[in-house]
Amino acid sequence: MSVFEKLIECKDDKYRDFQAKLVPNISPDIIIGVRTPDMRRIAKEEFAGKDSDAFLSNLPHKYYEENLVHFFMISLIKDFDECIQAVETFLPYVDCWPVSDQATPKAFKKNHEKLLPYIKKWIESEHVYTARFGIRMLMNEFLGDDFKDEYLEIVASKSGEDYYLKMMVAWFFATALAKKYDESVPYIENRRLDEWVHRKAIQKAVESFRVSEEHKEYLKSFR
Repeated sequence: MSVFEKLIECKDDKYRDFQAKLVPNISPDIIIGVRTPDMRRIAKEEFAGKDSDAFLSNLPHKYYEENLVHFFMISLIKDFDECIQAVETFLPYVDCWPVSDQATPKAFKKNHEKLLPYIKKWIESEHVYTARFGIRMLMNEFLGDDFKDEYLEIVASKSGEDYYLKMMVAWFFATALAKKYDESVPYIENRRLDEWVHRKAIQKAVESFRVSEEHKEYLKSFR
């Protein structure tokens, strides 16, 4: 049974209509309506099967959920170099924020030194969802023990008018304000970000349970 056939078995028309509203930049005609746990299950089944390479090499896919299954499968690849190659092959086909956002390759966690040059390259990309993925990986992997101040500058310097790119920059800084407040708050104090991004980053930080009440009140003064 193909990935498409497995997805069709799980389709839910009401859920499809809900998803179509969340992803307005792609046609509802290419949304089947499958919930994430089912897609992750299908990805694990396919990854364990003998035809996984055939599916991963069959690009572009037609359906939104096929793209999600594809990225969920990539996230299961244990070898870093193989995983990176699969990611780089797939990123140009990513056409919406959920496909960019839902998969996090496990191989990245223990290979930060090798990963960082790729992240920097992705962020520099003019392809919105490649850049968005790069910023999300920097946020997920490098706002902890491996943090450096320069990472804030990399994201602050990313320009572009696309809504989904600007939202990712705001999300990154809201997370940085939760995890690396002292290092990131000067970007708010000095209004280093695009005005819309500045306001959205403050909004998301204020809504976060990980930011202290004292810090929230201070951030509000820069709205």
